[in-house]
Amino acid sequence: MPTPAPSRTLAAEGAPRGGLAALCVTQTTSWGVLYYALLTAVRPISDDTGWDPALVTGAFSAGLVVSAAAGIAVGKILDRTGPRNLMVGGSLIGVMAVVVVAGAPNLPVFAAAWLLAGTAQAAVLYQPAFTVISRWYGPARVRPLTILTLVAGFASTIFAPLTAALCNAIGWRGAFLVLAGLFGAVTVPLHARYLNRSWQQARSDAQMIEDTAQVRLIRRSREFVALQALMVLLCLGLYTVTLNIIPLLMEKGADYTIAALGLGLIGAGQVAGRLLFAALPAKARIVIVTGTAAGALLLLALLPGPAPLLIGAGMIAGAIRGCQTLLQATIVADQWGATSLGTLQGHFAAPLTIVTALAPALGPTLASWFGSFTAMAYVMAATTGTALIISEAHHVRGFHVR
Repeated sequence: MPTPAPSRTLAAEGAPRGGLAALCVTQTTSWGVLYYALLTAVRPISDDTGWDPALVTGAFSAGLVVSAAAGIAVGKILDRTGPRNLMVGGSLIGVMAVVVVAGAPNLPVFAAAWLLAGTAQAAVLYQPAFTVISRWYGPARVRPLTILTLVAGFASTIFAPLTAALCNAIGWRGAFLVLAGLFGAVTVPLHARYLNRSWQQARSDAQMIEDTAQVRLIRRSREFVALQALMVLLCLGLYTVTLNIIPLLMEKGADYTIAALGLGLIGAGQVAGRLLFAALPAKARIVIVTGTAAGALLLLALLPGPAPLLIGAGMIAGAIRGCQTLLQATIVADQWGATSLGTLQGHFAAPLTIVTALAPALGPTLASWFGSFTAMAYVMAATTGTALIISEAHHVRGFHVR
């Protein structure tokens, strides 16, 4: 029997003038400093300190796992108090964490700083922003969510070269101090100025108790668990293959330069996917996204070459990654409404965040187990194929994104 949904009559809060633009700026800056800066600076950090690059990136991945766990609490706070204090606080914690990163005297302190940064990521990256946009715009959320993810998609384009230039000019420690200052100067005032201090449609204590019981019922429902499993499998396949596209292409005969171009064009594919997402039929989005993902990964496994065909398949996978981001942003509200959205979104996204944290290391591990990156791609194509089976099963029963 389908799980009863919370009331879908919760009206849009209404976005403040300039609110979407402010969130676009803060998301781009937050992703740039709290995510892409470290990925860009791994080699300078390792060369300067002697720390193993795997341990440097491991500290970052551990922070993402903390982010997944903290995201559950963040969602509950967001529902109860509104976004302003939460996201301003997250920005301040992020500043502190990046300053500690810059001054870390040893690897344990460096790792602890990224664990702290994980709590900031939970409070300022996509999940709380998705909830804010959904509360502001209600049923009209797809267009502003598309704009937000399109703009924030340029975070790596801006901050990877900026971080590299800073590392070359003043060293990685100086670079992270500059980035901490930039992060605070941009995100703190914009979050304070444009985010709601509290939601206009406040819930009474009795309603909050009812909402809590409803959230528990939804989380335990077959529909919620199936959707969450589907999205975990989809993320696992897409991120494991696309984040390891360079060794996969090189194994199939591409040189490093061409393989690196393939990785860059996956990013271009993401932008295209986000632009196309709204054009997909709402009732068939899940099936289309999972089916195309399985097909793209199977092509990457099957094709021996040439490189342009493989890069084309990679761009399709990148486009589906772009669609997956927007699917993740909309799927919970579409299915269960806006009531207690932050709480539900936090629970829904936690395993997805963990999967994306583990994906970069999972690719080489699977390649080692199965003998090649091509075999890894076959395994991940089967994984996304399983997601397609789940989506088809629920689609047949009439369970779909509305």
